[in-house]
Order: sequence, then C-alpha cells, then structure tokens
Amino acid sequence: MRVLLNILWIIFGGLISACCWILTGVLWCITIVGIPVGIQCFKMSSLSFNPFGKEVEYDDGAVSIILNIIWILVSGWEMALTNFLIGCLLCITIIGIPFGKQFFKIAGLSLMPFGARVVREHVL
Repeated sequence: MRVLLNILWIIFGGLISACCWILTGVLWCITIVGIPVGIQCFKMSSLSFNPFGKEVEYDDGAVSIILNIIWILVSGWEMALTNFLIGCLLCITIIGIPFGKQFFKIAGLSLMPFGARVVREHVL
C-alpha cells in the first residue's frame, strides 16, 4: 500500500515539493558557509520523494536551534507556507486527505529541519 501511495504522491505534488528542496539545497551550496544547510536540504528531499512509511524525530541541541532560527528567517517560512497551503487544498477532498497530511508533515519539517531525523515507520 505504501508503494502505491508513494507513486501517487509523486504524481500529485511530491515531485514539486522534492524539487523545491533540491533547488533550495543547490542555492545554499553555492556559498561555502551554506553547504551544511544544503546537505540537510538534500536529506529532506528524500522525504519529499516518498513520505509514506516515514516519520520525523527531533533531537534538541543548541546548534540545531541556532541553525533553525537562521533557516526560518532565510528560506524556511516560504517552504513551510507553501507546503501548508498545498496541504490545505488537498484536504478539501476526502481522497486528498492522506496527501494533505503528508504535506503538513513536510511543512513542519520545513520550519525546523535541523536536529530532525527521518526514520522508517515500523508496522507489526
């Protein structure tokens, strides 16, 4: 079921979301100082390609908090707002609710990507 949902996800907006993460990562990697931020963007693009069956776990740390504040001010709020609005549009229909929930998960991650790990969801 996850495979089918991930294929539908790519068709109905996941590819655009992943491309936004990759573009943001490339823009950050242009500067030497921004390379760690760009690498984090590339990691989060993998979640945007196939979000079903994955969860986000957060680890707190002082460096993560500082980087998250810089991230929010520079490029995080635009990505979070875009993903949130797409999620709201998808939740209008019953069929789009699972996809909308995934966009909300990515919107939360767009606000605070540092200190976040993407892990596989274990199903028994």
